[in-house]
Amino acid sequence: MTNTHDRQHRARLQRIARWAMLERGLLPDFSPQALAELDGIHGPAARTDTATRDLRHLSWCSIDNDDSRDLDQLTIAEAMPAGAVKILVAIADVAVLVKKPSALDDYAQHNTTSVYTAAEIFPMLPERLSTDLTSLNAASDRLTIVVEMVIAEDGSLQRSDIYAATVRNRAKLAYNRVADWLDGNGPLPQGIGAIDGLNENLRLQDRAAQTLKALRHMHGALNLETIEARPVFDGDELKDLAAESKNRAKDIIEDFMIAANGVTARYLASKRFPSLRRVVRTPKRWNRIVALAAERDFTLPREPDSKALEQFLAAAKVADPVRFPDLSLSVIKLLGSGEYGVELPGCGAPGHFGLAVKDYTHSTAPNRRYPDLITQRLLKAALTGRDVPYTTDELAALATHCTAMENAVKKVERQVEKSAAAMLLEARIGDQFDAIVTGASEKGTWVRLLHPPIEGRLERGFEGLDVGHRLRVQLISTDVERGYIDLKRVG
Repeated sequence: MTNTHDRQHRARLQRIARWAMLERGLLPDFSPQALAELDGIHGPAARTDTATRDLRHLSWCSIDNDDSRDLDQLTIAEAMPAGAVKILVAIADVAVLVKKPSALDDYAQHNTTSVYTAAEIFPMLPERLSTDLTSLNAASDRLTIVVEMVIAEDGSLQRSDIYAATVRNRAKLAYNRVADWLDGNGPLPQGIGAIDGLNENLRLQDRAAQTLKALRHMHGALNLETIEARPVFDGDELKDLAAESKNRAKDIIEDFMIAANGVTARYLASKRFPSLRRVVRTPKRWNRIVALAAERDFTLPREPDSKALEQFLAAAKVADPVRFPDLSLSVIKLLGSGEYGVELPGCGAPGHFGLAVKDYTHSTAPNRRYPDLITQRLLKAALTGRDVPYTTDELAALATHCTAMENAVKKVERQVEKSAAAMLLEARIGDQFDAIVTGASEKGTWVRLLHPPIEGRLERGFEGLDVGHRLRVQLISTDVERGYIDLKRVG
């Protein structure tokens, strides 16, 4: 029988999540002013001008997590001559209902992103917007910005266009089921079979995504594959942390979005508009990446080189696919985190080291990420010949703020994940686990258990260890409220 303590798992994690948000300067609740504004919005925005194309007849579909309700993008593909494929990505028009300035915008601008914790989602926009009026829900007509791309057989971009369109989502699909079907490991998902031709269309999308990915990797995009842990609840009782991994359906969305973000950045540049770029500069700890490669008998150049790093990663994945996620995690930590910066017309962008792209903005998730909403406002102004809606100083301040808040959000999500992990391990003090070092600095040494995929601090026996080293550890103590998991090296 489930006891009261078990039933309190979710409520306890929710309390921890709210406390963590407030501690990091994030707002867990919408202001009364924002909610009053929401009451004044009576339905989704309707088509108002002849420049908006009507594409509701197309077989659009969304692919997202099983439990996702804030649907930001739809996709469809069309076969073209000479093996080319036309890809359309429809992005929810959020700016049409979330105005600048407004109380709704003030809240979104403060948090800058939805916060996805193990216990609760704290949306950037009220759910009536993000999961309804501005979400591309099944069987609903919605206004969108469409990024159209013609991809050649070799994965290169032949031409592109951006325009406003009304669309209708014909099928709400989930990553894992679509991936199982594409890989031949599962049946045709019900939503696909119900729409004439969607089966073939998704196979075409899959093929186009794979060619896009192959070309990016040829140019040095990094093939990283980490293990993300998702909480598994039975009612309100936390049962497990299950490992989430990449798959072919996620690849479709990821590769189409990277391509669409590049088209958006270049479109704004062509209109002499500024843009908010996502930048991952050259790695901070390249020397340690070189050492990791050397441990696996691979020689990397002394200066950062994304093509050489990708060749090493590809070889390492073939040599040891089981441990490849651990190597990926080590490399990601050593690369350092990304940041937002302003690209002014005519100025060169630093680019995104991990994606091997020069032109990269965030534009495809305006319901859940504020930089995407900023980009959408810039894009809509450029499309309609209006003035830039932000000053350069405003954009520079927003770039700094978005970077800082995104880092704060990551810390909150990680803290709640750690609390959930500590909750799972509470009864396992003294147990031993295989682990890998994921962080090593003056602040301390962190390791990740191989199963369950949980990170903790190494309190004893960390001398001489660095990122990527493998070891055996024993659980000493846990603190659920703080998300502490303390371990010592054994053997």
